[in-house]
Order: sequence, then C-alpha cells, then structure tokens
Amino acid sequence: MTETVPFGFTLHGQDGTARTGEIATPRGNIRTPAFMPVGTAATVKAMYPGQVRELGADVVLGNTYHLMLRPGPERMARLGGLHTFMNWDRPILTDSGGFQVMSLSALRKIDEQGVTFRSHIDGTAHHMSPERSIEIQGLLGSDIQMQLDECVRLPAEHKAIEKAMHLSLRWAERCRVAFGEQPGKALFGIVQGGDVPALRIESARALTDLDLKGYAVGGLAVGEPQAVMFAMIETVEPHLPQAKPRYLMGVGTPDDILGAVARGVDMFDCVMPTRAGRHGLAYTRNGRVNLRNARHAEDTAPLDETSTCPAARDYSRAYLHHLVRSNEILGMMLLTWNNLAYYQDLMAGARAAIREGRFADYCASTREGWVRAERAAAG
Repeated sequence: MTETVPFGFTLHGQDGTARTGEIATPRGNIRTPAFMPVGTAATVKAMYPGQVRELGADVVLGNTYHLMLRPGPERMARLGGLHTFMNWDRPILTDSGGFQVMSLSALRKIDEQGVTFRSHIDGTAHHMSPERSIEIQGLLGSDIQMQLDECVRLPAEHKAIEKAMHLSLRWAERCRVAFGEQPGKALFGIVQGGDVPALRIESARALTDLDLKGYAVGGLAVGEPQAVMFAMIETVEPHLPQAKPRYLMGVGTPDDILGAVARGVDMFDCVMPTRAGRHGLAYTRNGRVNLRNARHAEDTAPLDETSTCPAARDYSRAYLHHLVRSNEILGMMLLTWNNLAYYQDLMAGARAAIREGRFADYCASTREGWVRAERAAAG
C-alpha cells in the first residue's frame, strides 16, 4: 500500500443525473456506482474474502458498533487493523454506529455529548461520543469513516426530526476536528432531516460548508415508502457538491438502487443480499426466487444459466431447494454467493450503461426482466 496516494473522486461520465466515476484510495480504486457488501463483524457472512473480491467488489463495509464490542478496537489495532484481521486488502468503509444505536432504543440514552448504551451481547454500559467514534474507526484502520449521527426512524414528529438533524450537524463538526488530517483517508458527513425537505436542504448545505471528502444520505430506508426515499434524494442532490461522492446508507433492493443511481447516488450498502441468501431467497436477472417454495423441488434448471457465477449456473433449483429446506450451510453459502454476484453485475451494468448514455434503457430492460419472470411464475 502506498500512503502517498491521495483520496479523491473523478467523474468519468454522466447520463442525466446518473453518474459513473472512481474513488481513489491508497488501497485501490472504487468504481462507482458501487455496492459495498456488508461485513458487519469483520466478515461478509457465508463468503470467503477471495470470493467477494472475485465478484468485483472494490470495497466492503465494517460495523463500528459491533466491532467496538467484539473484539474491541484497541485489540484490533494490536492485531494489525481490520484489513489484516479479515484478510481484505482493498478499501473498507466503517459506519459510525449511529444506526445500530438507534435500533437499541430501549437500551440507550442520547445527549449532547454522545450516546450511552448497553451492549446487546452482555448488557455492559458504553459511551460513544463523536470523538470516540472517530477514534474507534481510526483504530480499525478504516479508509472511509462516517460521522456519528442520530438516525430517527420514520414516521416521526417534525420536532424530533429537526432536533436530531441539528444534533447530527454539531456532531459532524466535532468529528471533523477529531478526524484531523489523515492522508489517503476520508471522513463523510451524513445528511439527516427525515422526510422534511427543508430540513434535508439545511443539513446538506451545512455539511457542504464543512468541506468533507464525501457525503452520505442517512435516515432513509427506515420505514418510509420508496417514493418518499426518492423524493428526499431528489431534494438533497442539488445541494451536494458534484465533485464529491454520494452514499445512500442502508439501501437496498435492486429497484431501490437503480432508482437512486438515476438520482445521482454513487455508493450503496445493504444486508439484503446476504441476509436473503441465508434465508433461501435468490436475486437474479429474472427477479427474486424463493427456494423454499415446493415448486422448485423437481426443477432441474439453474437459477441463471447465463450467469458467470457458479452458484447461479452450476446447481439446480431442486438441489438448492433441498439444501434450504434441510437447513444446510452450503445452501446459505451458494445463495449468498449468487446474490452478491447479481448485485455486482447490476452495478457493472449500470456503470457501462451510464458511460454509453443508455442508462434509462438499461433500467427499463432490467425491470422488464423481473416483471416478465413474475408473470410467467404466476401464470
């Protein structure tokens, strides 16, 4: 790794609002639009690191909350950092822990200084301030670090959304100071504001004034309809710098991702493809396939005979159905492999379509493949 390589973002093409480009980091470049497989506890569940690399993933996500509890950031640093620990030599983005703390509403207390919460593992008390969040992410060795924010689950009252947004802005300023200068690494701010356009705009403008290396849109995909999510992206996009990467946190389905790319988003993460794979659901160019369904019990066809992924191409649906119904680990592994392959293929297709000025046609033909298969299955 060459630490002299600066962190940067280059746009290679646009098609309408959709963009394709490249984020430069000392550990390698990230082609955008990019989907980041989620490696919550220093592993992308049911996958070998080499498999994840071979599928075309340029970056994975690590979870600050989970890693601070186990094995602990100081121990991680002594062991050489997260990259060495999990045998991943490419970039890693770490979230700040804010979303996980939100999900622990019964176990946490938020004030100006940060969040006090109890571990979901053993009930021990912990405190995470903006400064501590950045310190933990630094000990992990993260390439892209996220500010600590307060994420409000929608729907919520205007007063609660506004309070959380302003607190997140104050925390962003403290995170910037704590981050300091880290050559080759980046701190991203997180736009909050729930489903209130004026608050979203205020948040985006204030974060832009901090001149961070990138910007995320947070607090979406937390219970609101897809139309609301898209409307908030459209609201925020004009107020974010064109020359900085944009990251939509925790999204989503293939349809969510295509819609967000069309609205100018560059980066995504979601547990959906890995979690679905562990529960018998496959994502394919012909839509979703529930391998628990008895209709697959004697189906000798693969998930997708045209796929370059062996999991999709070389195993029958009947076999996958058997593995899933038998709760065999191999079934979880194969379907996770298939799903991550599909998501990476979706992103590669999007990048090529944007470069060639045919992104709208790509979205239309991709969605038609899903709908055509659903019709055939129903009829």
